[in-house]
Amino acid sequence: MEAEVGEPAQTPHHPPHTPPRHHRRATTVAGPPSRARSHHPPSKPGASPDEVPLPSSKAARTRAGLDVAMVAIWHAPAARRPKTHVRWIAGVVGALCVLLGAVLVAHPFRSVAVLVLLVAVGMAVAGLGELASARASAMPRVALLVGVAWVVAGLLVILLPGVAIGTITVLAGVALIVAGVVDVVTGLRGAADQRVTVVVRGVAAVVFGVLALSWPDITEIVVAVVFGARLVLVGVDLVATAVRPGHGKRVLPRWTRTVAAVCALVVAVALLVVSVRVHGAAPRPDAFYDPPSDAPTTPGLLLRSEPFTRGVPAGARAWRILYTTTRDEGVPATASGLVLAPENAPPGPRPVIAWAHGTTGATPGCAPSLAADPFGPGAIPAAAEVLARGWVVVATDYPGLGTAGPHPYLIGQGEARSVLDAVRAARHLGGVDLAERTVVWGHSQGGHAALWTGILAPTYAPQTNVLGVAALAPASDLSGLVDNLGGLRQATVLAAYVIESYSEIYPDVDYSAMVRPTARLQAREMAGRCLTEPSITVTVMTSLLFDRPIWNGDPTSGAFGARLRENTPTGPIPAPLLVAQGGSDPLILPSVQDGYVRRRCATGGVVDHRTYPGRDHLGVVAPDSPLLPELLAWTQDRLDNRPAPTTCPT
Repeated sequence: MEAEVGEPAQTPHHPPHTPPRHHRRATTVAGPPSRARSHHPPSKPGASPDEVPLPSSKAARTRAGLDVAMVAIWHAPAARRPKTHVRWIAGVVGALCVLLGAVLVAHPFRSVAVLVLLVAVGMAVAGLGELASARASAMPRVALLVGVAWVVAGLLVILLPGVAIGTITVLAGVALIVAGVVDVVTGLRGAADQRVTVVVRGVAAVVFGVLALSWPDITEIVVAVVFGARLVLVGVDLVATAVRPGHGKRVLPRWTRTVAAVCALVVAVALLVVSVRVHGAAPRPDAFYDPPSDAPTTPGLLLRSEPFTRGVPAGARAWRILYTTTRDEGVPATASGLVLAPENAPPGPRPVIAWAHGTTGATPGCAPSLAADPFGPGAIPAAAEVLARGWVVVATDYPGLGTAGPHPYLIGQGEARSVLDAVRAARHLGGVDLAERTVVWGHSQGGHAALWTGILAPTYAPQTNVLGVAALAPASDLSGLVDNLGGLRQATVLAAYVIESYSEIYPDVDYSAMVRPTARLQAREMAGRCLTEPSITVTVMTSLLFDRPIWNGDPTSGAFGARLRENTPTGPIPAPLLVAQGGSDPLILPSVQDGYVRRRCATGGVVDHRTYPGRDHLGVVAPDSPLLPELLAWTQDRLDNRPAPTTCPT
C-alpha cells in the first residue's frame, strides 16, 4: 500500500516516528503551525531517528534536523532527560561532597567532637548525593534506600552525639559494608565499561568497613580518611553529571576512576594485613599464669616456677614465678614475676633488690615477664651492675598483668603487697639463696609502689627486712598527677588506665560518671592495650583526637577524688628514703614532687631528695643518667648499714 502524499512511509515492522500524545504540544515550538504539521520526511524502512535523510536545501535541513532531535528525545529513556533544577541540585551537593571530603582527608586528627560532626554531615550529604543520582543507577530502588540510610545515619549522629560516639563505629562500619555490597551488585549488573571500577570500589568499601569495626577507637580516623575520599569521588561524579549531562564528555576520564578504585582497594588490603599482624602480635599469657584450682590463700607462697631464658643477660640466670598475694586485707590474689641472679654469685645468701616496674598497661598480657625483651634497656636500671655486685633482682609483675585482673594501677595496697610477697615467694625458689636484706627500687608507677612498700613492710612482711626505699620519679601525689594528665594528650592513656582500674576495684567509683560520653569508647579501648605491644600506635593516634581531658568534671572531687587521696603514700616509712626526680619531667612535675617531699619531711621522715636537671620522665633512669651510679652507691650504703643522708631541713 502506497503512502499518501505528505505522510511518512509505513511498514508492518516499523511504525511511524510519531510523538506520544502528551508530547505533541512540543512540536509547536519548532516553527509555524504549517511547518509543524508537515511532520518528518519519509524514512527508510527500519531507519532510526538519526538516520532520517535530510533535504538538500539549508532551511529544509534545519527543520528536519530539529524534527530528528525531537524524535530522539521522545524515544530516549527518562533517566537521560535530566531536568535543569535536578542537575543544579546534584551539582551543589557534589561540590559539598568534594569540600567535606577534602577536609576530612586533610585533617583527620581533629578533636573527637569536630571529627564526628564532620563525618555526620558527610553522611547526610552523601545520602543526598545518592538520592540525586538514584534514577541513573542500575538499581534505583536500592540506591534510593542507601541514600535514605546515609541521611538518617548522619542525622542520628548529629542529634545524639553522646550515643553516637559509642555507636558510630557500628553505623560507619556497617554503612561502608552495605554501600560496598551495593556497589558490587550494581557493578555486576551494570554496563561492562563500568563493571570493574564499581566492583573494585565496592570491595574496598567492604574491607574498610571491616577495619572500622575492628578498631573502634580510631574508627573516626578511618572513617574520616576513607569516607572523605569516597565523598570526593562521589562529589566529582555529581559535579560532572551536572556540568555535562547525558552522554557528554566526562570531566574526568573513566580510567581515572578505575585507578582510584584500585588504589583504594590496595590500601584497604594493606591495612587489613597490618591489622591482622598487629592483633596477632599482642602478648597473651600462657598456661603458666593460670593458678591451680586449689591454690592456698596465704600470701607469699610459691605456686609455680620455671627457668626463664628470654633476654637474660650474659652471666646471669633467671626464673619465672607464680605466687600468692593479696589485693587488700582479706582479698586473695595471684601474681607473677621474674627472679634474676648472677650465675657465679659469691657464696652465702645474696641481698635482694625488689624491683617495682613502671607503667606497662592495665590488662592481662602487659606483664614484663611476657615482654619480648624483659631485661632490655630501661627495663631494670643498671641491671648489669646489680648482677656484678652479686645482688639478686626480684621483679614482680603485680596482679592483673600476667594473671587475671583487675590490675591495681596506682592502688597502693595491691601494688605493695605484691612487691613484698614476690620477695617472700622467691625465698622458696631452689637454686638461689636470698638474704633477709632488701632494698626496694621503683620507677613511675613502680615509684608509687615502692613508697607504699616502705609503708606496709614493717607490718605486712617484716621478714623481708626492708633497709631502704628508692622511689624514682614516683607518682607520689595522685591528685596532682591526675590533674596534670588532663593537659597532656600523650598521657591520655595513663588517665584511661587509672579510671579503668579504680572503677573495677572500687564500687563507689562510677566510670560513666567520671568519663565524658564522647571519650568513653576511646578510653576503654586504650585501657585494653599494653604500652609495649604494636597496637600502641593506635593508642597514640587516638590520643591526638582529644582536645581536652577525658574527665567529666573535676576528677579530684567526689568518690574518685577521695580514692586518689586514699592511695597517696602519706604513711610513715621507717626505712631511709631516696626520691629522685628529673628536672624536665612533663608527667611527674618537679614542683609537685617538691611539695610531696616537703610534706614528708614535715612529718619527721628521712628523705634524700635529688633532682637531675634536663632529665625527663624516662631520661632519669636511662643508661647514661647520672642517677644510676648514685643509686648503686646509695643502695650499697643501705646494705652496709651506713647512716642515711637527708635533704630535709633540720
